[in-house]
Amino acid sequence: MACALWATYQRVHVPASHTPCVILGEMTSLSFRRARSEENKRQRAATIVEAARALALESGVASVTLTGLANRAGVHHSAVRRYFSSHKEVLLRLSTEGMAALAESVCAALEGSQERSPIEVGAILSGALVDAPLFCDLLGSHYVHFEHEVVIDHVREAQRVNQAAAMTIVEAIEQSAPQIDREGALDIVISSFALAAMLWQFAHPPKGLEHDFSNEPGIPDDWDTDFGSTLTRLLTATCIGAATGP
Repeated sequence: MACALWATYQRVHVPASHTPCVILGEMTSLSFRRARSEENKRQRAATIVEAARALALESGVASVTLTGLANRAGVHHSAVRRYFSSHKEVLLRLSTEGMAALAESVCAALEGSQERSPIEVGAILSGALVDAPLFCDLLGSHYVHFEHEVVIDHVREAQRVNQAAAMTIVEAIEQSAPQIDREGALDIVISSFALAAMLWQFAHPPKGLEHDFSNEPGIPDDWDTDFGSTLTRLLTATCIGAATGP
């Protein structure tokens, strides 16, 4: 269901034929003349989305601004507003895309007749999140900024896709792990998003604010603050705690 909703969302907003490589190629070759047809408008919108993706991957989601996005796409900032209400709407779209991709990845890893233990569920879920750094970064701003600063109809549309994606993960966990019931699977999915959002920001502070905890008195030398290992450890513990059987 999540994939079907995302496909619909994508057809409305970003044509599926516009891959990052094609789009980034257009960014260097197009003069970005004003689009007149609906297809051209979707093409221009897709170019802006990929410009935002490139910026966020380079320097973090928090660094993406309307001016920076326009400069990367090679357009005036007024052209960006022709397709999006703000740069936050572009980032909301990336976040929604990331949620659908995460659901697809987790469900693919969990599918099959093999029963999964809580530890295996934790490893699969944390692994999928570690492999999606941009999505984890976007999660930290999604509910704090994006949903408060984007046109409400667009937010509701994104929420439908996100909720469907989350529920496909819940169902995949419930079906593959007999020790985890529906309530436990819901708690695991909610916890995974909360942990990924917080830990990503903690492990990737703004430039100049990096902190070496090994120099702090009273902090154990073996205290692990690495994003991937910390997320895996905490999420695995959550999955074990959510198990209802031996």
